[in-house]
Amino acid sequence: PCQTPKGTCLESVKIAIDTGYRHIDGAFVYFNEHEVGQAIREKIAEGRIKREDIFYCGKLWNTCHPPELVRPTLEKTLKILQLDYVDLYIIELPMAFKPGDAIYPKDENGKFIYHETDLCATWEAMEACKDAGLVKSIGVSNFNRRQLEMILNKPGLKHKPVSNQVECHPYFTQPKLLEFCRQHDIVIVGYSPLGTSRDETWVNVSSPPLLKDSVLNAIGKKYNKTAAQIALRFNIQRGVVVIPKSFNPQRIRENFQIFDFSLTEKEMKEIEALNKNVRYVELLM
Repeated sequence: PCQTPKGTCLESVKIAIDTGYRHIDGAFVYFNEHEVGQAIREKIAEGRIKREDIFYCGKLWNTCHPPELVRPTLEKTLKILQLDYVDLYIIELPMAFKPGDAIYPKDENGKFIYHETDLCATWEAMEACKDAGLVKSIGVSNFNRRQLEMILNKPGLKHKPVSNQVECHPYFTQPKLLEFCRQHDIVIVGYSPLGTSRDETWVNVSSPPLLKDSVLNAIGKKYNKTAAQIALRFNIQRGVVVIPKSFNPQRIRENFQIFDFSLTEKEMKEIEALNKNVRYVELLM
């Protein structure tokens, strides 16, 4: 949701690729896909990576749910990125806003203008994009079990969602959803795996900051790692993909240094026990 100074994103993605990151999570509504695409293309031109080394995830925004808008919206994203395909394209939220030019359409009282959505019809349009080769895999984000089941049980389903991107970290471990997704071979991609910034416009700041947690810091001391590295390692070990966000070169590198140790079963249980079932990102819309 945050805007960054021009060029910050470009540099950050280049540092990330040099560090070894290959999965890049983007979205049209981050308004920086042109910088991400440029970073990827520059690194390919340098011979650092090939296109197929990169796993790029794009997202279908709330105003683009009507089936006839899905492909043109993805094509617009490809044009901004200047890439031929994305690796993963996901429905960002299971609810729709009124289609049109306004990203956050509101009425005269400042209330969001919603739009009746048929997720199954939107999904069929996503499937068509995959069949056309514009995207390798398709998935969803912020879907609960009921919404996932609607797609999984859809008559004539061609491609099931490969992933569900949701908030996931030691204070919000998502045990039931994780189990359901495991049973259906759906990968959970955890956003805000380090908690979040304390931005009151979109974050519940009454929740305690995750990285100050004493358990995470104590385990970190043992391995000579930071609380952030412990939080990331925890999710990786339970099969959750993590997408930490940082524009700080040192922390971008630090977040990657989690493959040289493992947590014990006891430590995993201790961290699981930190679950408070609180969301930082409340999605008040």
